[in-house]
Amino acid sequence: QVQLVESGGGLVQAGSSLRLSCVSSGGTFSKLSMGWFRQAPGKEREFVAGQRWIGSNVYSTDYADSVKGRFTVSRSIADSTLYLEMNSLKPEDTAIYYCAADERRRPQVSTLSSDYTYWGQGTQVTVSA
Repeated sequence: QVQLVESGGGLVQAGSSLRLSCVSSGGTFSKLSMGWFRQAPGKEREFVAGQRWIGSNVYSTDYADSVKGRFTVSRSIADSTLYLEMNSLKPEDTAIYYCAADERRRPQVSTLSSDYTYWGQGTQVTVSA
């Protein structure tokens, strides 16, 4: 059983930065498939970024086109924490952000929310114009 707790959301101005944290417990964190998703009002939950374990200490990370070049995922094994560094934030980034995990090893990073078993409670990110 994996438990995830997100934090770091808030209200910021366009162009600023935030770093979201996802603290994991249970499971083997270094081997988990991890993802970040977001859901804006009236919209479906959408993939933001994901990371899978390849082997040893090597990971593969994918990003949605809408955030590519602005957001960065990092994994701290020592802290059992997945981070999402969000730069150059735009009003359209406003959403509840969710951390997700799955214990299944996959050949590719999954962009589908249905492929992730465990979810955090979400943290609100609001970007003003």
